[in-house]
Amino acid sequence: MASHRMGRTTEDIKRELTAVLRELKDPRVADAMISIVRVEVSNDLSYCKVYVSAMEGLDRAKEAVKGLKSASGFIRHEIGSRLSLRHVPSMLFEATDSIEYSANISRMLNELDIKDDDEDEQSE
Repeated sequence: MASHRMGRTTEDIKRELTAVLRELKDPRVADAMISIVRVEVSNDLSYCKVYVSAMEGLDRAKEAVKGLKSASGFIRHEIGSRLSLRHVPSMLFEATDSIEYSANISRMLNELDIKDDDEDEQSE
C-alpha cells in the first residue's frame, strides 16, 4: 500500500474512532475526557495501535483503556461499517499521559510569561 494511502487510512480510522468513542456508554469511557493522541496501523492492516490520553491524568487514561478493551469488538464492528476497508484491524489500546504532559508545559510557559512581564514593568 502506498504511504499516502496508508496515511489517509490511518487518519480515517482516527476520525471514525473519535466519533465511535462519543457513542460508547461504558462509564469508564463516557465519564472521562479522553482524546485519541495517535493511531498507528500495521502495513497489512491487521493491527491498529491507538494511543489514548485523558485530561485527568494517566490513571484515568488506564481506566478508560480497560473500558475500550472490553468494547473493542463493538468498536471494530462500527469502524468496519463506517469505512470501506477489506480488512478491519484489531484495535490495541495504550494509555499515555501526553495531554497532562503538554498541559504542564503550557502552565510552566505561562508562568514564565508572567514573570517576564513583571520584570519589564519594573525596569521602566
